[in-house]
Amino acid sequence: MSVFNKLSKITVSKKPPTCSVVIVAAGLSQRCKGEDKLAFLVDNKPVLAYTTEAFEKSQLVTEIIIVTTEDKFEQIGSLCKKNNYKKVAKIIKGGETRTLSVLNGVFEVTKKARLIAIHDGARPCIKTELIDKTIKEAAKHSAAAPAVKVSSTIKRVQGDVIKETVDREDLYEIQTPQIFRAEIIKAALINVVKKSIPVTDDCQAVELLGGSVHIVEGAHSNIKITTPENLLFVREIISGGGGE
Repeated sequence: MSVFNKLSKITVSKKPPTCSVVIVAAGLSQRCKGEDKLAFLVDNKPVLAYTTEAFEKSQLVTEIIIVTTEDKFEQIGSLCKKNNYKKVAKIIKGGETRTLSVLNGVFEVTKKARLIAIHDGARPCIKTELIDKTIKEAAKHSAAAPAVKVSSTIKRVQGDVIKETVDREDLYEIQTPQIFRAEIIKAALINVVKKSIPVTDDCQAVELLGGSVHIVEGAHSNIKITTPENLLFVREIISGGGGE
């Protein structure tokens, strides 16, 4: 029996699911040409405020931990105070990699946490409804994440030459929040850090523990900001009230 299956069988309360959230905001915005994407203003409010508010509004979320760089503590603290974010319990320092930042965050949540959600600070268009849907799925299956089907044609390329067309029937783009039983994500992250295994998201860490992550239907509007063009798209979604 895998570690994941053993941890999944631990008895939990029958009460409605509640969740602690780790918002990862420790990136350097290297692909945004020097623009601090989390401080980028949309209708006079920074991107990180939109991200935080979506979780603040969820009745299933009990606390929020924001992981960032030390030089942004005061800035983010002021943001939380100004907007009266009551669920933001801590603002902590990130690690040298995203995985280490997440690991720092998950070990700062309350020990009473049944579920832990991990969300990119640079995904400000997340809707509270999608958060709640993913929390409920994780409560049922121990691990869940939103996802959208890949619609573009995918090619495998070597150098600058197309080698094959990849069947996209079973291909999905995985988004955040990725939500897990607390003991599972802690064990999964410790495992990859101890073994120096590079992972591209937290689901992969759980997969390497032998786990199965269930998906819920995500939203194409739930994009992660990585380029200046993404910032403009986010402004259009938020200002126009659009998105799925």
